[in-house]
Amino acid sequence: MKNLFFFIIIFFSTFSNAQNLKDFSVPKGYTKITEEKGDLDKDGKEETVIILETDQKASENKDDPEHKDYKRILYILKQDHGKLKIWKENPNFIFSSGTGFYPEYNTPPKISIKANVLAITQEFNSNSRHTLTYKHTFRFQNGDFFLIGTHENFADTCEFDFTYEINFSTGKVIVDKKFSSCDDNEKTPEDFYKEFTHKLQGLIKMENFKIGEHKFKIPGLKEDFTF
Repeated sequence: MKNLFFFIIIFFSTFSNAQNLKDFSVPKGYTKITEEKGDLDKDGKEETVIILETDQKASENKDDPEHKDYKRILYILKQDHGKLKIWKENPNFIFSSGTGFYPEYNTPPKISIKANVLAITQEFNSNSRHTLTYKHTFRFQNGDFFLIGTHENFADTCEFDFTYEINFSTGKVIVDKKFSSCDDNEKTPEDFYKEFTHKLQGLIKMENFKIGEHKFKIPGLKEDFTF
């Protein structure tokens, strides 16, 4: 009887929420960059996650009138009677189209949905030798999407390959710094690897997350873990 009552509450709550969501269609002038489907809230139904490139400028480059930099937005959509409804809309951590040193060669953002968990991967070159890759993982819990993991890789074509990773659910942090050289005669610094635990006071909601605005000290190093 309790299980039936619980199911009825969940059903009417989901139905009510779906009724309040706005219909979705790709706005005029926007372009779909990538899309993935999967169940994010464990209701047995697939959500649709897409990233759109807008027609809104993210920046202006007066020295290069050909430079195009447009804002991008992440949408999480629900199915309701054959229609897509906007469940979540977020531009905060999605890089614009002109990000990086060679934006025209950037790979599109990647969306992954596995075991009800959403992951967004973005990559770009910060200069002619450096590549930055970010992966941010979110889970729907307690009625909202929360950041539960980050993975950052900063790599040089010759000199280094740095990885910073944290699982916010367990607090496990990994800092992995590998050094190398294209010159066989050049002495390189010693590699550095450290695992430790850092517990946040509370998980960060997707809507409140912006890359690079959060940090804490790395034990044994004179630098912060920034995410």
